This record gives sequence, structure tokens and C-alpha cells, in this order.
Amino acid sequence: MRAILVDDELANLENLQVLLAKNCPEVKVVAVSNGIDDAFAKVNLHRPDLLFLDIQMGKTTGFDLLTLLTEKFFEVIFVTAYDNYGIQAVKFAALDYLLKPVDPDELKQAISKAEERIKSKTNGEQLNFLLNQIKLTEQGVPKIALPQLHEIRYVSIDDIVRCVADNTYTFFYLLSGEQILISKPLKEYSDLLKPHGFVRAHQSHLVNPKFVKSWLKEDGGTLLMSNGDKIPVSKPNREMVKAVLGK
Repeated sequence: MRAILVDDELANLENLQVLLAKNCPEVKVVAVSNGIDDAFAKVNLHRPDLLFLDIQMGKTTGFDLLTLLTEKFFEVIFVTAYDNYGIQAVKFAALDYLLKPVDPDELKQAISKAEERIKSKTNGEQLNFLLNQIKLTEQGVPKIALPQLHEIRYVSIDDIVRCVADNTYTFFYLLSGEQILISKPLKEYSDLLKPHGFVRAHQSHLVNPKFVKSWLKEDGGTLLMSNGDKIPVSKPNREMVKAVLGK
């Protein structure tokens, strides 16, 4: 797998090269770059399979580079020192990111996922979705990418009624009545959807408050959803859920 590393700090480029050489021999670094214009030229010249891309680079961002590269023939692993800037958009697109300093085990896992996406040829689709989401952040309700075995579903968060944990999997219940099973734990989606008003009613249940019809007093507290589903509210979460619902 041929890769290009893009970061505005030379020390970070050197560290990542060392990590890749020690832990990921299947990755061949064909070029490194510390600026958007230089990276644009090198990506078009070498046409890599994989791009390790810093998010914040001075006054520019890795998203600026992706916007310039109209043809997305590569997979991207974002590398950043910040757990907030741009990460929310990256998570919504179901793309991988690594926090600096990069952990070798997390690096291996990210590369393994990248290989799978390269084989399925979904990388360009997700990158275009990411860039579109960044443009629409302040204009409308965002969508979330839900990766399944044979496809990636793009769902408006306003169409998600609730999410239910099933061991390390998560069921998404949509307004249409459809159910989508995703091979990621509920906690990951709880963290992602919390800023959009979703509330963890129970260890196994995440709900969209806009679809809560009423609070039932049975069993100490139960939410009746607009589709007729009943969701238990755990004792530790009752006051928090009531506060969110304005009870």
C-alpha cells in the first residue's frame, strides 16, 4: 500500500514514518509534505492508496486539500493533536482518525480499516460526503454515515428515533420503521449524537427527544415513543432525562 504523509510539522512527519516502518511494513511511504500546495502536487503525481492527513495546518486545513483534490482515488486517515477541531465531521462520515501522539496499535487498526475500504472502493464516496457535511454544518440538519457490510447508509439525524445496544453492535430505529444494524458499540454513537440532543435513557437505549410522546410512571419511569415503543429509564439517568424533556 503506497502512502503520502501530510503535516505542517516536520517532527510529526518523521515520527509517523518511524512508526510505519516499525509496525506497518505493508505501507510504503512514497512522499511526505508539509504544505497544501506541495501535497496537492505530490498526490496527483504519485496517486497514493492512502493519505495520512493532518487536520489543522497553520491557516489551512486538511479539508482544504481534499477540496482541491476533485478525484478521490485514495483512502484518508486523519491525524490530529486536537480531539475537537473537525473530528465531529470526520466521525459523522465514519472515517478514521488518530490523535497525536499516535498509538501503534491504533495505527495498525486504522490501516486495516483503510485496506477494507480500498477494496470496497467506498473511500471517495465517504470523503465527498465529509466535505459536503462541512459545507452544510450551519445550513441544515447533518447526516450520519452508517457503515454496513455491503453499503454505507447516509441518514439524517432527524430521522433517527432511537438506538439500542446489542453487545458490541447498535440497532438504529428510523422514522420510516426501518432498522439498521451497525457493528459499533452504542457508546460511540451516544458521544456523537449527544450534541444533537439525543439522550441516554438507559445503558442500552439512546433516544431522540423529539420522538418522545410521554413519560409513563410505570416501572419507575418509562418513555413512550411516538411509534409506540416503550423505553426504560434507568434510575441513575432519571433526573437527567427529566431535565432534557423539561419534566
